Amino acid sequence: MRAAGPRDVFSAPPTFFFADARSATQLFIVFSVPQGKPRIMGKEKVHMNLVVVGHVDAGKSTATGHLIYKCGGIDKRTIEKFEKEAAEIGKSSFKYAWVLDKLKAERERGITIDIALWKFESPKSVFTIIDAPGHRDFIKNMITGTSQADAAVLVIASSQGEFEAGISKDGQTREHALLAFTLGVKKMVVCCNKMDDKSVNFAQERYDEIVKEVSAYLKKVGYNVEKVRFIPISGWQGDNMIDKSENMPWYKGPTLLEALDMLEPPVRPSDKPLRLPLQDVYKIGGIGTVPVGRVETGTMKPGDVVTFAPANVTTEVKSIEMHHEQLVEATPGDNVGFNVKNVSVKDIRRGNVCGNSKNDPPKEAADFTAQVIILNHHQQRLCAGARLHLPHCVQVRRDQVKIDPPLRAKGLEKNKVDQVR
Repeated sequence: MRAAGPRDVFSAPPTFFFADARSATQLFIVFSVPQGKPRIMGKEKVHMNLVVVGHVDAGKSTATGHLIYKCGGIDKRTIEKFEKEAAEIGKSSFKYAWVLDKLKAERERGITIDIALWKFESPKSVFTIIDAPGHRDFIKNMITGTSQADAAVLVIASSQGEFEAGISKDGQTREHALLAFTLGVKKMVVCCNKMDDKSVNFAQERYDEIVKEVSAYLKKVGYNVEKVRFIPISGWQGDNMIDKSENMPWYKGPTLLEALDMLEPPVRPSDKPLRLPLQDVYKIGGIGTVPVGRVETGTMKPGDVVTFAPANVTTEVKSIEMHHEQLVEATPGDNVGFNVKNVSVKDIRRGNVCGNSKNDPPKEAADFTAQVIILNHHQQRLCAGARLHLPHCVQVRRDQVKIDPPLRAKGLEKNKVDQVR
């Protein structure tokens, strides 16, 4: 169990995820935060964090990389370099995916392992893209990426067989949509990708079939499907990404970029105490220790004295950067790295929460109420009195897991949410 959050700071309970309740191999906590005012200042563009999710090989990295390229986030020379390198190892179709898949292992295997961050701009907004892995082996990294997002782009492979695999009982299309909603990502755009595939050939009938089936599942999960836009695209050819596709004249809706600009601006609680959960901690030569993460509430400036809980480490912020640019102030929604004084990478770790030492700093919790969702379990129902093994890395005097009696819940079924204490 990673660092517990402050009992009286967050207005909503954290969320637990059991990837497989038989062995309870993965347990994650993500804190919900209070609401505030949208961050729209003068002529400044709205900043939104987008997570790109979906089944393995649905074309997430290719579509995202192509969009970044089309929006000017990467130059033509770099794309040509990627194309040449990909061709040398027999993967010429991976040139756009390589914009995000930076790790050597990812390039050789052709799948995304870690999350990748990239920035691009539209006429209305500045987007930070979080490209999450679709492979089941890396679901932990997908959860890390999704927990930082304001909205999700669900990429679905429209080709025959691939769509059916993703939407099946064990497919990542279902799992990622469910995780995104449970993590609080309630805004979604769905991309019906690979419309150029020979088995689809830009057919409206296939698009309509996918919209019908996916809409039914998203509604079951909890999404307001009337506000979810479905865009038929080709991540490889660029159809309906920025410009309307001549191959699909039957589609009258917005392009992907237009749909992203239509998303409601996120709420930014900058008036609350600083809370910045750490995604990772790096040691950079010539600079020192650099924690990274997303500001959830409050603000942070160079010179601020901050405390990391539960490590109980207090230090001063020397500088703050986002996308390699210096910031005079980090506000909610910003994915930042910040240099701190006299702190070793061994002193703090992923999962620690950073707060302002002089304004209600984060504290360890004695207990908390959590929201639990079971993704997979060998029993049909979890009833009151069931014993669960919770793997963790803190000392626990007593594990007590029970369904809250006042709720009168008879059991907890797969894909059902309830509260435990």
